[in-house]
Amino acid sequence: MNEFHLASTGSRVERGTLQVDRTLVEFVENEVITNTDLDAATVWSALETLASEFGPRNRRLLERREELQRQIDDWYDANGTDPDPAFLAEIGYSVAAPDPFSIETDGVDDEIARIAGPQLVVPADNARYALNAANARWGSLYDALYGTDVLGDPPPPGPYDPQRGARVVEWAKQFLDSAAPLNQGSHQSVVGYRVRNGKLVADLDMGSATMLSPSAELVGWNGDPEAPSTLVVRHHGLLLELVIDRSHHVGAEDRAGVSDVRLESAVTTIIDLEDSVAAVDGEDKVVGYRNWLGLLRRTLTAEVSKAGRTATRRLHGDRQLTTAQGSLPMRMTSVLMVRNVGHLMTTPAVVDEHGREIPEGLLDALVTVLCAREDALGRSDHPNSATGSIYVVKPKMHGPEEVAFAVDVFTFIERALGLPENTVKLGIMDEERRTSVNLSACIWAARRRVAFINTGFLDRTGDEIHTCMRAGPVMRKADMKTSTWLPAYEDWNIRTGVECGLIGRAQIGKGMWAAPDLMADMLDQKIAHPLAGASCAWVPSPTAATLHATHYHRVDVAQRQRDLAGRLDECQARAELGSLLVAPVVARPDWSDDERLAELRNNLQGILGYVVRWVDQGVGCSKVPDIGDVGLMEDRATCRISSQHVANWLAHGVVSIDEVDDALQAVAALVDRQNADDPTYRPMAPNLDGVAFRAARELVVAGGSQPSGYTEPILHRYRHERKKEAGS
Repeated sequence: MNEFHLASTGSRVERGTLQVDRTLVEFVENEVITNTDLDAATVWSALETLASEFGPRNRRLLERREELQRQIDDWYDANGTDPDPAFLAEIGYSVAAPDPFSIETDGVDDEIARIAGPQLVVPADNARYALNAANARWGSLYDALYGTDVLGDPPPPGPYDPQRGARVVEWAKQFLDSAAPLNQGSHQSVVGYRVRNGKLVADLDMGSATMLSPSAELVGWNGDPEAPSTLVVRHHGLLLELVIDRSHHVGAEDRAGVSDVRLESAVTTIIDLEDSVAAVDGEDKVVGYRNWLGLLRRTLTAEVSKAGRTATRRLHGDRQLTTAQGSLPMRMTSVLMVRNVGHLMTTPAVVDEHGREIPEGLLDALVTVLCAREDALGRSDHPNSATGSIYVVKPKMHGPEEVAFAVDVFTFIERALGLPENTVKLGIMDEERRTSVNLSACIWAARRRVAFINTGFLDRTGDEIHTCMRAGPVMRKADMKTSTWLPAYEDWNIRTGVECGLIGRAQIGKGMWAAPDLMADMLDQKIAHPLAGASCAWVPSPTAATLHATHYHRVDVAQRQRDLAGRLDECQARAELGSLLVAPVVARPDWSDDERLAELRNNLQGILGYVVRWVDQGVGCSKVPDIGDVGLMEDRATCRISSQHVANWLAHGVVSIDEVDDALQAVAALVDRQNADDPTYRPMAPNLDGVAFRAARELVVAGGSQPSGYTEPILHRYRHERKKEAGS
């Protein structure tokens, strides 16, 4: 191994000038590069260079963030109004937009570049969730309708209810009339389906026959063409499948014998190493890395127990369809992306020659690309990417200089690992204010790599509150959704993506639906994302992905984007920059005591309910009931909003520290009751001196001084304390 000899230093071993967590070393050397043409020296030498050359650049970028925030704070203190755009340009917060251009990204899979559909984000450290998400490329519409509130009421307990089943079938047949329209008549009138000369023929109950209208096409089928068992149709780029089985209890009651309608759902999935995980050391990091590797190599499994039975879950294999020309493979799993952490945090998994932890994002970049290397080089029988690309989503970047830094990092890693230039395709999360303001410049910095831009309302709101911390008291969270900056931000993102030529080359995405139990509301509201021209949007579960997929059949996103591209001049998107800079503060905080305290308690309930699991149990994403007892998906982004919101109200005297402490005490007892059935849960009340409670309180009390308002520094510190306390 040349100079990369093994030398123990506690839980770390020497690799050149680095001290590397032993678990990480063993993972890389005994799992990742085994049976490849790479040696360990190449990997650790690359990590040395990342630490010594890119580490200092990383630190300077973080210092620049703090410098700009100090200048904005000073402006608010001196002027009491939003900073003048000329001032923001003077200090370098905003930069001149590049001349009109189109991105040059090549080799992007159709699932990302051309197919509009739902997207899942799943924690990398949970193998079962990761497999569920990757397998959610297809989902049962019948199951999704039956098991949620979409029909107007929740599913009844007990065995199958035929009356509810009939309502499901009626809803689905009406949907088919828009997603697989016939030249005449309705799918509700069909008594049988067959294939004739490669075309779908639907026999109607009046003795006539019809075919698909030109807006949909038959892709393939299984079984006898005169009595097929499945029919696969493409509409608006997405596939759907009619399952025909007259022996099934549902198909037996259906005149056409249809037992299910299956939809292509989670076309892409992000395997997340960031906001939805709680990884604070080398051991934690390797759990996520190993699952990412296992997904790409198709070796990942998970034991699942249900109704007293245990089964082994693994990735679905592809299927074959019959076509008029022969056979056609049908992919059954999502195209996978991996989300690295941002630039902020360091990791004790690797310590440099000066005794400093290296930036965690540099470690993520090297190891996640290393895990995907064999796949990208075409050495897999079932490649994740048909084009040999590796998709890395990079979150929490502030402006084009930080995007350019990420591009340089991946360029270096490609050279070090022997990958073609621009193998790594970059996803830019437009979730920080300085990125929004400079979005076209950010895209320009990654113009040969960008395959994805996405609005992140949650982190973007947290950054908005932190940036304007000195401006005054911010509005209540529910009112934030109607504030000036938010619609401007959502619109700006799509228009900028279209302007920069992302259509047909990259995704333009929207953020998460956070209420996994409110699927009727999701169906009613989330259609706004494809209507706006977004080609993907995040959903919280495979079931939600199947339901959200119906929106992409109802809306032709490609046409919406083309229409928008043709109206860019009249839209005058650039003139709306000022709307992005309007701070969401109120002139007079005239809320009643009941309103103030209700908002405070709701914020603290989200914080405590999330943090207690993060710190005590290492769970990075939780469904936490809000003050109205509605379960909401909480991760570090939502925690950032809530902590920054309370910190702002404390700073401006809207609430007092005594009111905060009283509310923390009351909410802690409530959260304890909500988790009473969890045998691993450690109650916070009545002592209120546990690690998790102290972490939650510090997030609020010290929130205003945290870098960009992020929660990670505090959460990591208290998680380390908890692990030490537990002896792990």
